[in-house]
Amino acid sequence: MKKIIIDPEFWELFPDGQINILMLNQLDNHSNIQDETKFQGLLDEAVEQSKQYLKEETFRFNPVIDQWRKALQQFKTKKGARSSIEALLKRVDQGKSLTPINPLVDIYNSISLKFASPCGGEDLDKIVGDLHLGTAKGGESFYPLGETEDNPALPDEVIYYDEKGAICRSMNWREAQRTMLTNDTTNAVLVIEAINQEQVDRSDQAIKELHKLCLDNFQVKGEVMKLTRDQTEQVIVH
Repeated sequence: MKKIIIDPEFWELFPDGQINILMLNQLDNHSNIQDETKFQGLLDEAVEQSKQYLKEETFRFNPVIDQWRKALQQFKTKKGARSSIEALLKRVDQGKSLTPINPLVDIYNSISLKFASPCGGEDLDKIVGDLHLGTAKGGESFYPLGETEDNPALPDEVIYYDEKGAICRSMNWREAQRTMLTNDTTNAVLVIEAINQEQVDRSDQAIKELHKLCLDNFQVKGEVMKLTRDQTEQVIVH
């Protein structure tokens, strides 16, 4: 049995937080040229929809950006760490487009932009033991995508981790190469993060649309879960 568990330290920092989860099993994450055209359209549409969150002339004054910057200031981070939704919206603000990566990543990036919510995903088969979201002891091994040197987590940094090390640092800032979603992923866990009621409302809508898009594109039913201060763990593999 494998679980996803939100540690008590997370709720001390974010008592009104919520993590929405989508479990997917036995999917085919490969794509062809037609798929890439479809997913490019999905991303382009999401870019346009995301502009509703960028009304302030100064980027950092937009509420979504401000809220997540303040969230990451509540714990130790590597200098320059930013929420994944800020990284996506920054591209939009700079007039840049997104290009397809693989179907699962394209789908959750489109949802992230449309609902201004940090989204991420991991290959469930690469996770060793339970998946946790909590604070690091410090030194948890972490190899970011494209890097060959270990970049271990900092003490008290909020991370996703398993028995082998850190999976994602500073909540959904940097992804580990070890558990990243690839074309060969067949079993996946996707998460959407929220830390206040406004974000919770958007993430509840986001997980429903994420679920539908995955059903439509992969023909797998999936299972939606929700973790809160009152429900801190769920079984993800029986």
